Amino acid sequence: MMADANKGYVGPIPPGKKIKIVFVIGGPGSGKGTQCSKIVNQFGYTHLSAGDLLREEVKSNTEQGTMIQNFMHEGKLVPSDVSVRLLLKAMLASGNDKFLIDGFPRDEENREAYEKIINIDPEFVLLIDCSREEMERRILHRNQGRDDDNMDTIRRRFQVFEESTLPVIQHYEKMGKLRRVDGTRNPDMVFEDVKAIFEQLNTQANQVSIAQTNPFKRWFLHLCCGCFDMQDKRD
Repeated sequence: MMADANKGYVGPIPPGKKIKIVFVIGGPGSGKGTQCSKIVNQFGYTHLSAGDLLREEVKSNTEQGTMIQNFMHEGKLVPSDVSVRLLLKAMLASGNDKFLIDGFPRDEENREAYEKIINIDPEFVLLIDCSREEMERRILHRNQGRDDDNMDTIRRRFQVFEESTLPVIQHYEKMGKLRRVDGTRNPDMVFEDVKAIFEQLNTQANQVSIAQTNPFKRWFLHLCCGCFDMQDKRD
């Protein structure tokens, strides 16, 4: 079966192409989708969901889609390599160079497969931090008619998320790449914090671009930074 899983292979990102990737992580009902939609509208990112891509592949009736469906029917997890290659395929097809990857990595296996196949460090990992009580309330009141929106199933989903994703969160926190926002508030209030994080990323990218393209400005920025460092030491 694993040999079949490799049939969906696509090549890597072309060399020299600068790609920005942001992972968006949060529990069920934390508001990831709402924030991703706002980020797309404000900053021009392409929003990708590994789960959505798997479901779309199943609907496509391809050989790989049938393989994915078989895994699902057997109650098995789809191999992480398959999910990551679908993400890579969607990235290459989009024509964009900025991506939000929603609900990913779900676990350490996802992360390791991503590093093996795509191997582009995320700019940061956005954690929508929301209390379990608030996520339960949102899921039970969103009235989408989903069969899995009952209390027992919701709590199992919370447990799986916490057990599987906590090591991923800890990994990126140690790398200094975790950005945490309070997701219990009104979505517009949450987005104010999210927007500030993305604006800071854009500011840093612009400073690097200026320094790389203009030697005088690079020297000037270096001089200023050196002066500030000296001032800090005197203070």
